[in-house]
Amino acid sequence: MKPKLWFCIRVMYLLCLIGVLEGCGSYQAPVNYVTVTINPTAAAVASAQTTQFVATVTGDTTGVTWTASAGTIDANGNYTAPMGTQSSTVTVKATSKKDITKSARATVHVVAPGQVASTANLQVALYSVAPAGSGSVSVQFGLDTNYGLTTWAQPVPQGGGTVSLFVAGMKANTPYHLRGVIKFDDGTQFTDADQVFTTGTIPTTQLPTITATTTQGATPQPGVELLDLVGGTTQFTLAVTDLSGNLLWGYNPGLPGLLANPIKLLPNGNFLMNFNGGSPDGLNSVLREVDLSGTTIWEMTATDLNNALAAATCAGCNITVVGTHHDFVLLPNGHLIVIAAQQQTISGTLITGDVLIDLDQNHKPVWLWNEFDHLDTNRRPMGFPDWTHSNAVIYSADDGNLIMSIRHQNWLVKVPYMNGTGSGPAIWKLGYQGDFALMGGTDPVDWFYAQHGPSFVTTNTTGQFSLVLFDNGNDRGFPTPCGTTGQPPCHSTVPLLQLDEAAKTAALGFHPTAPTFSFFGGNAEVLKNGNVEYCESAGGPGTAGDIYEVTQDSNAQIIWKMLITGQNAYRGQRLPSLYPGVQW
Repeated sequence: MKPKLWFCIRVMYLLCLIGVLEGCGSYQAPVNYVTVTINPTAAAVASAQTTQFVATVTGDTTGVTWTASAGTIDANGNYTAPMGTQSSTVTVKATSKKDITKSARATVHVVAPGQVASTANLQVALYSVAPAGSGSVSVQFGLDTNYGLTTWAQPVPQGGGTVSLFVAGMKANTPYHLRGVIKFDDGTQFTDADQVFTTGTIPTTQLPTITATTTQGATPQPGVELLDLVGGTTQFTLAVTDLSGNLLWGYNPGLPGLLANPIKLLPNGNFLMNFNGGSPDGLNSVLREVDLSGTTIWEMTATDLNNALAAATCAGCNITVVGTHHDFVLLPNGHLIVIAAQQQTISGTLITGDVLIDLDQNHKPVWLWNEFDHLDTNRRPMGFPDWTHSNAVIYSADDGNLIMSIRHQNWLVKVPYMNGTGSGPAIWKLGYQGDFALMGGTDPVDWFYAQHGPSFVTTNTTGQFSLVLFDNGNDRGFPTPCGTTGQPPCHSTVPLLQLDEAAKTAALGFHPTAPTFSFFGGNAEVLKNGNVEYCESAGGPGTAGDIYEVTQDSNAQIIWKMLITGQNAYRGQRLPSLYPGVQW
């Protein structure tokens, strides 16, 4: 076809389209395209529950046809979930009546009712629910339907499955309301029906005798109190109370004659504790992890540890220990640093010292540091031949080293752990006759002696940083005992020390004297509100263990205190709740 002719045909065609030429037909409006949307796009309901969906159609007024892959939905979009004991995921569809190729879909999470069961712990319930979609589950609980407390949230298995949560933090012999809350990954939230669980009754004779008091007009740091109780005849050696002194959780290890020190809440929500008894430290030791019901997850006896040491290939691990005692620290990589006692005969005397052992995620020894290799056995300020009596270890995240409290040396010692690659002598020794000069206090009386329970105050843990600890003061005035003629009276203090590792100075800031001389145990920490909490294991007159929350100033005003009768408290610690990451 010639180009000129082709051009003329195209022009005539375009003119015809716009109606300029007669006989080409009239103007036709553009076709209206149909679209369908649905709201909401996702919902969560219980079995047999009804929920409303709304469809919006553009380009048509004839409406939609509703369908559902399970359950029923009427012409008005009212969806009713199917009955049943199994959760499911349902698709609701709205289809245009005019153009059946146009539709919109919504997802419905149908959740079968959760189940509540009792556990071996009279104060702990087990809530189970099985969503069909991915998300997380938590449980709200309280004395009425205002609830007020919550567990942590645990993930639903990918694609759906059963989640079981321990509900702990309830007083004994009390009815509690609880309900599960499911947050699906698509943003939908489901709240289960209210259920009532009544906790069991604990005989009064088995309960710890505890009195807790908040100073009028004062506000303590919220949370619960974790108690490591030793001695006495009550059922519980490990307990968690509210700030009014009511028992919320307790554990009886069933290990007669063994004391617990310490107990710690793990990131997985379980408790890890160490039991040992008699002398030397570590005798008949048992490391044990339990869940909130009290069920044992794993444990390691002294025999188990020695078998593991015999099979280990790490430097210095070819030793035999008495057992683990006093403290441990869980590292960010899942390793566990434990203190274990070892005995050696030196110059005809059987001496007890300690080692630090790094247990990997499978509880196999992979590193060891031995005090006998790096400290002077002729330095004997207290308790010899119980030469060192180490009682605490904390992890310095900034440099990967460890700080160890060695009670019978009156020292905190920095150990070159270097995240499992370190070895050799102590990096420094803090305390009387150590490597640091005391600032803001009188040397030697204001140093700490026979100390317990140090903790970091600052977020940084190297260079210039701060520590707080409980200074028992047993041998203050060494070599002449405190309380004797010419020596200061025996007293306990709570020193907060500002350390400068480069300058080797230790400056005393906060430094109150405790109400009672506590000859053993104890710990101290700075709480989130800035107050200081410390534990006197040997309490004042009429009590056995005392715990105080005080302001961090020159007056050290008491904000809150707990007095324990009949049992000593090796340690007391404020936890946000019984669940990691949850504040009550």
